[in-house]
Amino acid sequence: MAYISMETQRRLREQLQVALITRLRQDMHWVEPYASDGQPRCPQGQQLQWLGFDEDNQQQWFGVRSAQNLCSTCWQSCRCPREFAYAAAQHEILLGRVPQASFLARHLLEKVRPWIEPAQSYEKNQLGLSAFFLNSLHLAWVMCLLADSVALLRAQALLSQPASIPILHDLIPSQLSFGWT
Repeated sequence: MAYISMETQRRLREQLQVALITRLRQDMHWVEPYASDGQPRCPQGQQLQWLGFDEDNQQQWFGVRSAQNLCSTCWQSCRCPREFAYAAAQHEILLGRVPQASFLARHLLEKVRPWIEPAQSYEKNQLGLSAFFLNSLHLAWVMCLLADSVALLRAQALLSQPASIPILHDLIPSQLSFGWT
């Protein structure tokens, strides 16, 4: 697993509107609004939720949305806006286009990524890419594009083939609908 530099991540976010989501390293340096437990919190400790990304100002918005609201007992509650903006450039991994604490980032890291990595490994072995070393970044980029194209063409071919329906489909008992016929 490789990490992309913060400057490259900033360019991807600003110029191409790309969100880059990576797992947190053990030695991650936390920035505001993140507390040491990895949760975004207001200065007084209330847990915050991600509200959205402001494209024009390149800012992440967090707000108070939890049922266990500490705001009623906070000494600054009368002056608190309960919504806070943080510059995405402050930390690209934690606050980039999609912040680390958002449901979307957690879902992609926990549910989607475990499916993508084995699929890429399978494609790499099917195409024989594990048998040679790529010493050029440009060549590696071209090979990745070709591998992705092969995967998309294979998926298109599988989706475009009509499903074969047996002639006696309506007469087959429902107990045998497991594909054993």
